[in-house]
Amino acid sequence: MRLILASQSPARLSVLRAAGVEPVVRVSGVDEDALVASLGDPTPEQTVVALSEAKAEAVEHDDECVVVGCDSMLLFEGELLGKPGTTEVARERWRRIAGKSGELITGHTVLKVSGGVVVDRASAAESTTVRFGTPSDEELEAYLATGEPLHVAGAFTIDGLGGWFIDGIDGDHTSVIGISLPLTRKLLGRLGVPVSTLW
Repeated sequence: MRLILASQSPARLSVLRAAGVEPVVRVSGVDEDALVASLGDPTPEQTVVALSEAKAEAVEHDDECVVVGCDSMLLFEGELLGKPGTTEVARERWRRIAGKSGELITGHTVLKVSGGVVVDRASAAESTTVRFGTPSDEELEAYLATGEPLHVAGAFTIDGLGGWFIDGIDGDHTSVIGISLPLTRKLLGRLGVPVSTLW
């Protein structure tokens, strides 16, 4: 069984490869801001799941495969924070979150495709508490200058340079990286696909 990863995230790809899966990567091109604006008043979990569903559905499917779509956002003081996009926004976010905790919420959608048609689907969200350290001004400016925090949910990573500034997490570390292996396995199981068939 082939797994199609509906994401351009190198971190998600790395997690799957380390776990014995060599996915086919197809980028969805979903307009995330427009989709979120169309949702009305969803919960944080509903937001990330809706984004994961849209991404999984948007990519080209093979005749026989499973498609995995994911989306992550940081819930901090009641606000959902996605990718900052600019150095200024990332700096402001780090000044808010430094020394505090937030919930990294990752939505997952798995589609089972047979004969080129989606025959089953399963979705869920995973939440992990992230405890942020307090980088010095010099460290923060150096981190921002790398560009890494501009393109990731919440303006941080744990598997890259941002890991220096994360004091700890409570939950699944692969979910914080971008794709929860335990949750993905459970969703595959709901669709009758043992994860071992993807190795």
